[in-house]
Amino acid sequence: MSLPERDGDGYLRDMSVWTEEIGKAMAEADGFVMDDEKWEQILKAREYYEENSAVPPIRKFAKYIGADQKEMFKQWMTGPMKPITKYGGLPKPTGCV
Repeated sequence: MSLPERDGDGYLRDMSVWTEEIGKAMAEADGFVMDDEKWEQILKAREYYEENSAVPPIRKFAKYIGADQKEMFKQWMTGPMKPITKYGGLPKPTGCV
């Protein structure tokens, strides 16, 4: 599968081309291991974005999905919002914590 054009940070240049297949292929291309729980969080972030037209800060997002923030950091081994938004075809988080 050829991936759509991405910016220097690996985000899609055109959010409208995103599909689940593209999200998974992007993660694979980046050598990022995706599991069902991570994928579920990505879909929840997309849902949040559709409702609020904004990417939530991690604190708000953890509360939104009923997850423990520290656990999310462990799970993603990085600030969770960056890979969640990247592979979810969403805009870059502004705070990027």
